[in-house]
Amino acid sequence: MIYSTATVPVNPDGDTVLTREQAWAGLVLKARDARQFLPPGLCTRCDVVEESATHLVREATIAGDDLREIISFEPGHKLSFFQASGPREGAIINELFEDAEGRLQLRFYCYLGLRGKAPGGPEEQLEQATMDSEKGYRAALLSTLKRTRELLAAGRL
Repeated sequence: MIYSTATVPVNPDGDTVLTREQAWAGLVLKARDARQFLPPGLCTRCDVVEESATHLVREATIAGDDLREIISFEPGHKLSFFQASGPREGAIINELFEDAEGRLQLRFYCYLGLRGKAPGGPEEQLEQATMDSEKGYRAALLSTLKRTRELLAAGRL
């Protein structure tokens, strides 16, 4: 199994301050269309195929993999991405929270397996290393916050 986590401050020194509501709005927009929030070229297709007040279902191509995700919302707090189809199975979470000093943080964590691959095998080990690298999910968190700030500056958030 793959377990990975990364946490970044929502408001590092020198950046435009985002409120919890603004950061949450960015996360919801990312759930609806990841293309504009992930690093360039990483997501090439993202279509919402079903939605309700509590969740949406999207079909996307991310890092060359076609997948279907059910994304549930805990408003203002957490998005949970359940891997319904694609190479991975399990859950990916994006969570807003305040640290011990009251600073807003954005955390990613996941617990995943690779469909059709041996648990703990070389494919899972490579996936683990990729997720934990500087080009992994930490980069996705940072690009999400950067895009949220761009939308705010353009008056589109």
